[in-house]
Amino acid sequence: MKNAFASQASTIALLACLVACAEPAVPLPDFSGVWARNTLEFEEPKSGPGPIKPMLRKPDGTPTMEKVGDYTNPILQPAAAQKIKALGDLARTGVVFPDPENQCLDWPLPNILRHMQIQILQEPDQVTIVYLRSSQVRRVRMNDAHPAQIIPSPYGDSVGRFEGDTLVIDTVGIKVGPLPMIDWYGTPYSDALHVVERYRLIDYEVAKEAIERHERKSALIPSGETGIEPDLAYAGKGLQIEITVEDKGVFTTPWSAFITYRRAANGWMEEVCAENLRESVGPERKVPTAVVPDF
Repeated sequence: MKNAFASQASTIALLACLVACAEPAVPLPDFSGVWARNTLEFEEPKSGPGPIKPMLRKPDGTPTMEKVGDYTNPILQPAAAQKIKALGDLARTGVVFPDPENQCLDWPLPNILRHMQIQILQEPDQVTIVYLRSSQVRRVRMNDAHPAQIIPSPYGDSVGRFEGDTLVIDTVGIKVGPLPMIDWYGTPYSDALHVVERYRLIDYEVAKEAIERHERKSALIPSGETGIEPDLAYAGKGLQIEITVEDKGVFTTPWSAFITYRRAANGWMEEVCAENLRESVGPERKVPTAVVPDF
């Protein structure tokens, strides 16, 4: 009996030690706040297949604002390449083809990830991401699984988890809308689209180098034209998102890209879309009208 009590006491002591001696949990990174950048394109990956890039460039190597994508990129299946070529042919003539942006529709993933200003609201069970364009909102359930039956939606079903200091968001069930385009050049997608995002806080110098490298060969949008201002004086960490895109209905292989942000210098703005034709960058938007006024 004495030995039994001793054994029980030893077990309790061992369990107490396991609890008391365990290493403290590493705090999760906080991505909350407003982030900004001055380009609209995806950044190229470090290696391997990347996103569709522009075909038309200025003498200094930066792209023009015409939405003419490189339809010869080997990641494209023939039908997708033909779609991008047809849209690019229109753009070459000066026609701005309808897209989710100039028609004030939801931007599907990964298109919305190109946006120049975002706000992240981080909670234990949910991460909410707000995009400046018409205040589009994504809600990411944390530590959950995709349901067996997914109702397709513009942003799909997004579930997140932390892998060390990286927030990983997995999204499927992205609805094929009336203008199914996942980038500036009109690249299409199918209901097989699968997007994985990896969010990391990176050191100031690493973020600065990535941003400057991208800006040297991308269309730079001056902050005075948009009101979006990255804080160039902020020397803290930047935010970098790595995306992996897979769609067997459109692409021959998965491809990846980056988006790098600084902290925003300005607060969150109100942005209006359908009600403001003066801001239109394409065909006149379909603003609701009435023959007889309602007042």
